Amino acid sequence: MKKTLIALLAAGALSGCVENLNTSSISAAQGAYAAASFSDADARTMADQAATESDSQNKLSPTNSAYSKRLARIVKGVNSEDGLPLNFRVYETDEINAFAMANGTVRVYSGLMDKMSDDEIRFVIGHEIGHVALGHSRKAMQVALATNAARNAAASTGGKVAVLSGSELADFTEGVINAQFSQKQESDADEYAVSFTKRHGWNPKAGLSVMKKLQALEGNSSGASLLSSHPASKDREQHIKSLL
Repeated sequence: MKKTLIALLAAGALSGCVENLNTSSISAAQGAYAAASFSDADARTMADQAATESDSQNKLSPTNSAYSKRLARIVKGVNSEDGLPLNFRVYETDEINAFAMANGTVRVYSGLMDKMSDDEIRFVIGHEIGHVALGHSRKAMQVALATNAARNAAASTGGKVAVLSGSELADFTEGVINAQFSQKQESDADEYAVSFTKRHGWNPKAGLSVMKKLQALEGNSSGASLLSSHPASKDREQHIKSLL
């Protein structure tokens, strides 16, 4: 591990004289080192911070609201998945989105709930949990840690990440929530969602109508964040159909 850090520091020095390897470049190298050695435990720790930040910046629907009661009914009995304890809440916003984090945080936006049926919401939740269970979210956190201000808050000992604050935490949280996944990752998460819905006795065919609705929303700029981070496609629809 020391060799890795030395190599990173050396790479920073190649762009100029050794004298130019200042505190800032060392800090950036430490951040890259921490990202490269990012563990599941690190992901959960960082997710705790990101979830708290996200909740503070959004309007959480009261537990007695119609949205919260509906979500509680939709996921009734689902307290954990693949050993991950789940924590469901609703954000009251017109934005069409949902996400899950490595610590079991699941947030569903009211804008999505307005557009989707109960079974469609279950499929979307299964898809988001799939990104966590399949390791996609941890990889996205590595990218966020390595490519924004959070890298400068990385601790140098053992590659562990430090507590983030201010703009570092805000940038990191945005990077995690709006992570861009590959076509393969999207396809694998869809496959997980089909298994997820079947496992809980729900209708997996809802995945097809989710894709159709998202495709219909393409080009609509009214806060459809799910489309920018998880673009719907005919290929995804056909893949879901093949799984059914």
